[in-house]
Amino acid sequence: MKIEENLTTDNYQLSTKLIGLTGGIGSGKTTVAKFIEENGFSVYNSDIRAKELVNESGFLKNEIISFLGEKAYNESGIYDTKYVASKVFADAELLEKLNKTIHPAVKEDFEHWISLQKGTIIFKETALLFELGIDKQCDKSLLVTSEDNIRIKRVMDRDSKTYREVKSVLEKQMPEKDKIRKADFIIFNNTNLEDLRSETKRILQQITSCFS
Repeated sequence: MKIEENLTTDNYQLSTKLIGLTGGIGSGKTTVAKFIEENGFSVYNSDIRAKELVNESGFLKNEIISFLGEKAYNESGIYDTKYVASKVFADAELLEKLNKTIHPAVKEDFEHWISLQKGTIIFKETALLFELGIDKQCDKSLLVTSEDNIRIKRVMDRDSKTYREVKSVLEKQMPEKDKIRKADFIIFNNTNLEDLRSETKRILQQITSCFS
């Protein structure tokens, strides 16, 4: 489930620089976000917060059940990500309805988060940065990318999905070559975690220098 919302600049200082962090499934985007936080920067994750909000908000829960049914939540009342994904990725109208349902809550949550930030450089992790034009509302963009065969294997191992299932998801996303063309900074994640950590630190130094 990928939930996106428009960014606003009303709630943070003009001196604060907002970096859009993105990457396709299996690219290592979320791992890079953790490394960025390790280096002292704040990161807002749209998808994680959306998944938290659908469990925290009774209003959202009722709305989602109204068009996805009771199975959208398990017996413990927890949002069933796999079930919802199986429904919405097979039905574009359901996916659009889900996005429109959760959109206002995530937007409000992000605006609250950004109003509390004190850092001069902050990050927003979002899967559809370029697809939705959110990069135009950021000061810079950072793309995490990997070769397709590596991404497919990672997702197969992580999510116990078949090659065909993962390939189908990749084919629905913007081609990597287009993202690379649009990105201001790029991290190529084709080796191991230590290399990724080092590369993240190097890119952070470049980003910091860009605004100094």
